[in-house]
Amino acid sequence: MDSHPNTRPAFARWLGTTNDVTRMFLAAGRIPGLINMAGGLPAPETYPAEAVAEIARRAIAEHPGDTLGYGPIEGLPELRDALARRFSSDALHLTRENVLVTTSGMQGLDLIGKVLLEEGGIIAGQFPTYLGALDAWRPRLPQFRNLMLDQPGFDAATLFAGAQFAYTVPNFSNPTGKLVDLPTRAALVDAAHRTGTWLVEDDPYGGLHYDAPPLPRLIELSARQTARTPYDGPVLYMGTLSKEIAPGLRIGWVIAAPEMIAVLTLAKQGSDMCTSGVTQRIALGALEAGLIEQIQPAIVDLYRRRRDALCAAMTEHLADSFQWEVPSGGMFVWATARDQKLDTDLLLKRAMESGVCITPSSVFDAAGENRRAIRVNFTRNEPDQLREGVKRLATAVKAMQANRN
Repeated sequence: MDSHPNTRPAFARWLGTTNDVTRMFLAAGRIPGLINMAGGLPAPETYPAEAVAEIARRAIAEHPGDTLGYGPIEGLPELRDALARRFSSDALHLTRENVLVTTSGMQGLDLIGKVLLEEGGIIAGQFPTYLGALDAWRPRLPQFRNLMLDQPGFDAATLFAGAQFAYTVPNFSNPTGKLVDLPTRAALVDAAHRTGTWLVEDDPYGGLHYDAPPLPRLIELSARQTARTPYDGPVLYMGTLSKEIAPGLRIGWVIAAPEMIAVLTLAKQGSDMCTSGVTQRIALGALEAGLIEQIQPAIVDLYRRRRDALCAAMTEHLADSFQWEVPSGGMFVWATARDQKLDTDLLLKRAMESGVCITPSSVFDAAGENRRAIRVNFTRNEPDQLREGVKRLATAVKAMQANRN
């Protein structure tokens, strides 16, 4: 019998504001027979296993100190240099002082919250908002000011005012899959420069263009206004190898003004000390070998065909229940229920019972109030599975409607 009942401290109060959806859809792939269309998961058959294995073998054999020992908090200098070269342009001049290597893109989000957010501070975030970003910043108990980029009269400068930073995913946004157009990109950058607000550009999907050429990055547009070397403007550009090579590498980066990289490095010091030397050397070897350029065309072609298969199946089975736009890139279709009373939190439970997993819109809303849409991933599954998953989802929708009636 416990002789000291009720003496343990309570868990942190921010835990009461979160959800377990991410844990659920990452685990869903291990449920027999379940079709997982929830997570932003790459297709495993695209992983360049043999190439990565050979790069890893050489990295450990030739650089045992870098791969098996502790490394610089900022990241391996050679990798920082490679990333600076990769993202530099005629307007954007980068050096290693502009680059922090992170343990995945998620760590970048966490560190940004640590250095910019005071408890209760305001974040101006593109809405709906990536749930991983919401989760990363919840411990600071922030207030969220929604950026409705498609809303008539959208005024970025007014919405940025008083915010500790602004957050956007301009390339095929998670969750909506939308590509932010060039005038809106320019307006976001101009607002950041005029107000002095830090602007976070999260770009995990920038390599997944299916139907149109890429638009300029926000940091590129910002550099055109500053023209300093190294870049010292207000945009923080975040990237990752998770979608271009493989998520298991857990390699990401933040590219920003040197003063921002310096404070993010201090925060990283208390987070993980340094990113894995093994995966950093693999990343460097992959970049030097042009591995992304070698595999990207096949990945883009595969994902384009899967997007088309999903949208065709949705048109056949869900058009009466949902409306959506076909994304021109990325990993997701965002579908909004035609019936304003359809609760997609409840639909998730019914869908799981029917053997398919999707993500409800409430988890992309800091207030949890948007419960009328779903995010559907098309990159993970083959076309036949996508079609079957949509049929199961349609069955779940009909069952919900029948019970309500």
